[in-house]
Amino acid sequence: MRSSASKILSVEQAAAVVKAAREAGETVVQCHGCFDIVHPGHIRHLRHARTFGSRLLVSVTGDAVMAKGGARPLIPQELRAENLGALDFVDWVAINDAPTAAELLERIRPDVYVKGKEYERNEDPRFMLERSIVERHGGRVVFTSGDIVFSSTALIAAMEDRTDPFQSRVRGLLTRHALDAVGVERIVAGFRGRRLVIVGETIVDTYILCDRAEVAGESAILSLRPIDRRSFDGGAAIVAQHCAALGASPILVTALPRSLDSERLRRRLGERGIEVRAIESDRPIVEKQRFMVGAQKVMKLDLGQRLEMDAAQRDQLRELAVSAASGCDAAIVADFGLGLFAPAALGPLCEALRPRVRIMSGDVSGRRASLLAMAQMDLLCPSESELREALQLPDDGLAAATWSLLDLTRSRAAIVTLGSDGLIAFDRPAGEHDGQRYTERVAGEHVPSFAPFAVDQLGCGDALLAAATMTLVAGGSIAQAAIVGNVAAAAEAQRLGNLPIDAAEIRRGFARLSASQLAYGLSPSTTLSGAAAV
Repeated sequence: MRSSASKILSVEQAAAVVKAAREAGETVVQCHGCFDIVHPGHIRHLRHARTFGSRLLVSVTGDAVMAKGGARPLIPQELRAENLGALDFVDWVAINDAPTAAELLERIRPDVYVKGKEYERNEDPRFMLERSIVERHGGRVVFTSGDIVFSSTALIAAMEDRTDPFQSRVRGLLTRHALDAVGVERIVAGFRGRRLVIVGETIVDTYILCDRAEVAGESAILSLRPIDRRSFDGGAAIVAQHCAALGASPILVTALPRSLDSERLRRRLGERGIEVRAIESDRPIVEKQRFMVGAQKVMKLDLGQRLEMDAAQRDQLRELAVSAASGCDAAIVADFGLGLFAPAALGPLCEALRPRVRIMSGDVSGRRASLLAMAQMDLLCPSESELREALQLPDDGLAAATWSLLDLTRSRAAIVTLGSDGLIAFDRPAGEHDGQRYTERVAGEHVPSFAPFAVDQLGCGDALLAAATMTLVAGGSIAQAAIVGNVAAAAEAQRLGNLPIDAAEIRRGFARLSASQLAYGLSPSTTLSGAAAV
């Protein structure tokens, strides 16, 4: 692997290597900026830029001409260049001593010049000159999606003010979306008494705790010694439990066999206020076993066969779901890819539910799930990988890919999860009407992860789906739904296994955010009242 230093070139060297690369048939992409702090927005911007060609040159504004004011740059140009060179998808870095990139572009003549989303409608004369130079030499200017917007200037200003930039960002989110004490309490109070129908497969998630992991003597295989096991209701069953714990009265529509396990499941859910309506299946409930040594998962086994549903059973499922939706505020469709839904049947199910509920949301899990078959949803909650795989768009900007998802499914909004990067809530442009094809990009609001560490990521998406849907039912916006859902997901990440998140935990989560304590500050027994309730 090349060192960072070997990638740093003079302008003359950069022009020479770009010329040689182009003569060899390679496509050269160039990005330009200050990069005073290389933040996640830069990483995604540069990684996406690299997909437009076979080589990536990043040019950096030199110290002497950086017009940022104050003590900028914070990081000297050599170190800024070295930071960029450490990225494996960056081929070359050049320091530009001119105030704009115009002269450099005249010499480099990139095939593709990539700028951030904010430049797409920018008519600043300096940028227009850069664009004209690139296009005059046969190149093209493209814009990255602007998935996650950070500002080095804002981050540095926050540090100069001795404030935590993460907390400044979180406080800004809460203020911008009216999630102060009164706002949160209004939403949480709106959960109570709501009726929801949840349609999806039921799963048993089992954790097998082992005291050691060794290599077996007879072969190079893992040897485990189980000492305990814990089972949790999963799939659509845990989504229903989240809704019940938040104050709703859910109905779970699923497929269950005639078995003692099914009767126990019905009894457990009934004790938590969940009504179960199930079509009969000839397959046992799927169990997913995870073997753990300490806090580390070392192996997973999927036990049980996929459901084999005939046409009559699919019709029965749809009729059962439509009947259950009568008088409900919302419907959640959760496809875990275990055979309860087929793409040809999922669309008609959504179409049948749509006129019977005010809010409808959906999520998928697993490679066999049918994201694109979900129709006319108010909210879709895929991960970035699920979204890209469903659309077969591995390289498009996330905003553009989400636009395609919402367009194809005729849905209103999506919350796309990004793992440790948090999530982005995408909504249609203001004034968009249902059923009309919209021509502008969706608007995105990035929400960072609220969990400083994850004990167990299993079930975070289910908690997000339930809490976000409940927020929409309570009259919240898509952005509010994303933030409340993120609080629920962070709480779920702090525990082992699938356990329902209740309204008190949502309040505590916002209290931690407001008090800058995140997951560390308040004990589960902390009681909150009045203005301190969030």
